[in-house]
Amino acid sequence: MDLATRLGRNVARCRKRAKLSQEELADLSALHRTEIGLVERGDRIPRVDTLVKLAGALGVPVEELLEGIAWRPSNDGVGGFTLLPAEPDDR
Repeated sequence: MDLATRLGRNVARCRKRAKLSQEELADLSALHRTEIGLVERGDRIPRVDTLVKLAGALGVPVEELLEGIAWRPSNDGVGGFTLLPAEPDDR
């Protein structure tokens, strides 16, 4: 699983928990429905402003959309993302 896929699954999990369709989430977040689908499938990594809109529309903190995603710094200046194990309902 990569960063975009994990983020998309987090958005989809929160949306389903809120009992919203992709279209309803799009309306609440002032985004296009296709944007929601692209994010949930992991085909697009949203910008910060889009993350804030999604979190606000879902009534969750931005951190919940980033759950399981961490940055691993390194001394050589490269670093990388670390994906923590998925929750059982996130697989």
